[in-house]
Amino acid sequence: MSRAAPYWLSAPALAVYAAFLLLPIGSIALISFQHFEFYGGIQPGVTLENYAAVFGDSYYWEIFGRTFLIAIIVTAVCAVLGTFEALVLHRMGNPWKSLFLLIVLGPLLISVVVRTLGWALLFGSTGLINKALVGAGLVAAPVQFMYSTTGVVIALTHVLVPFVVISVWASLQRMDPAVERAAVSLGASEFTVLRRLVVPLAMPGILSGSVMVFALAASAFATPAIIGGRRLKVIATAAYDEFLNTLNWPLGASLAVLLLAANVVVLVASNRLIERRYRAVFRESVA
Repeated sequence: MSRAAPYWLSAPALAVYAAFLLLPIGSIALISFQHFEFYGGIQPGVTLENYAAVFGDSYYWEIFGRTFLIAIIVTAVCAVLGTFEALVLHRMGNPWKSLFLLIVLGPLLISVVVRTLGWALLFGSTGLINKALVGAGLVAAPVQFMYSTTGVVIALTHVLVPFVVISVWASLQRMDPAVERAAVSLGASEFTVLRRLVVPLAMPGILSGSVMVFALAASAFATPAIIGGRRLKVIATAAYDEFLNTLNWPLGASLAVLLLAANVVVLVASNRLIERRYRAVFRESVA
């Protein structure tokens, strides 16, 4: 077989990848280097003024900080909740395992907009959550979940936690049950087995799920737009406003490019850091 055969076989997939991913991203990157005038629109030429405007304005620094703070919190909460949900799911017997797996995957079959609108109804001052809190005497007045970071984090966690559950559950499926039984027979407590055996062996799934959650949370648009509103902007909603409200496409494109670049840097750095720490586990998982 010719050495070029693998490249020819992968050429259709590479062409689709280039047409639907690289070209749009490249077009956005090119637009970000153009000049915009309010009455004249996009002007020809190359300029760095859009990036200078973003880096030189504390308003955008605040938006970037809020975006990645929300993404980090959502990732941490999803990693903890998703890991324990996957552990419970892994230890269930049939038919309960299949039923609860369907319950976990069920929300993914519903539009993220519909799920977020459901949370908006629950978060209202007269919504079910505030009625329950006031009725139980836990709060004296309704809590402001709408247009707050707390509301966005809760809604995004509900939307994204299935990705961690699926990833961790897939890793646990490869774990030998005899390992846990051997540790218990040697005197290890349940917590020690969980901390020293189960979590390290499930780390590939936790990492891959957390990477997906972080990327999706940092670039989320629908949930922050509905729950956060215009008072709580993130990068995605700020770029949307620049594209469709002020029609300043170059500035919106620069925000999108910076979001992509920041996402790539954070994800690559976290991957290398955690893979170095759990190198043996990853090698065993690949083998």
